[in-house]
Amino acid sequence: MVYSIAWNYLHNAALAEEVAQEAFLELHRRLLQIESSLHARHFLRKVAAHRSMDEGRRRRTRPQLAFDQVPEPSIGPASADPLLRGALSRLVAGLPERPRMIVILRYQEDLEPGEVADLLGISLGTVKEQLAPRAGGAS
Repeated sequence: MVYSIAWNYLHNAALAEEVAQEAFLELHRRLLQIESSLHARHFLRKVAAHRSMDEGRRRRTRPQLAFDQVPEPSIGPASADPLLRGALSRLVAGLPERPRMIVILRYQEDLEPGEVADLLGISLGTVKEQLAPRAGGAS
């Protein structure tokens, strides 16, 4: 889960491994504050999301891989159409950092909008607004 969030955001295996390692080290540092396995899972997701965005900002990482080169997301693909997958991948990769993480957490990690808002420390309304379809399609 931690690696999946980082990889889907950064599209770089080495950076994703580094982010995952940092997330688990942070969990280890705060182990006494963790109340349950559910709390640990939430904590790891939150750290992975924020560290991925930080790393993306530092390196100005934008995915350069075709969608068919991307490992399976944690949930099954919505369509078997390779043209659609490629177009969706390019659209997600072109999003600014926070909206891109919102889309990754919602649709690739299958989190509810409330969970996404909580993980990113933003309002539910912001998440819903970012996920809402735009009139007139893509611009």
